[in-house]
Amino acid sequence: MIPYGAGRPLLTPVDREGARRGSRLRRLGLGERADFSFDSFDAFADRVAEVTATPFSMVNFIDENRQFFAGLHTPAGIRTGADLGAAAAAGSSRSIRRLARDHGYCPHVLVRRKALVLEDVCDYPRFAGNPVVDGIGIRSYLGAPLIDRTGIALGTVCAVDTVPRPWGRAGLDTIKLLAGELVGHLDRREIFHG
Repeated sequence: MIPYGAGRPLLTPVDREGARRGSRLRRLGLGERADFSFDSFDAFADRVAEVTATPFSMVNFIDENRQFFAGLHTPAGIRTGADLGAAAAAGSSRSIRRLARDHGYCPHVLVRRKALVLEDVCDYPRFAGNPVVDGIGIRSYLGAPLIDRTGIALGTVCAVDTVPRPWGRAGLDTIKLLAGELVGHLDRREIFHG
């Protein structure tokens, strides 16, 4: 258990694959680097947001130390200091595309290796105290792991909203389909560009 805030525990899952995943991400050129090209991942995040009708969506790679938003979609016109996405979309430092490993719900998806649907994060004590609830205003989450052809979960694709959402089975199927599509793209990219 990792303490967070005034007496609120934040339970972040233990990630036993972090070092192996970090090595794989670096080999694939998918980690945080100065020459990283965000274009195709941002376009994919835009598509996820469109398909799920959400204000935020991400393609998130997670190494041993942090989360890295390779793809990021944010609502237009939001420019608050706590809005991680708006700061990144506004063209500020690439470091804005980082998030601590104990923030958000993607680390849970990664370790579980299963999609996660949270229609209202406040309905789940384990997730309600997460820093993204107060810091970004996240109230609902839909995410699936990106498990590549070697069996390593590289990261996640997710959609989030600032209001509760009745995702249901359709939402779960949609995010899993989108994750599978992106994994196929990553596998082809590695095969053809080695």
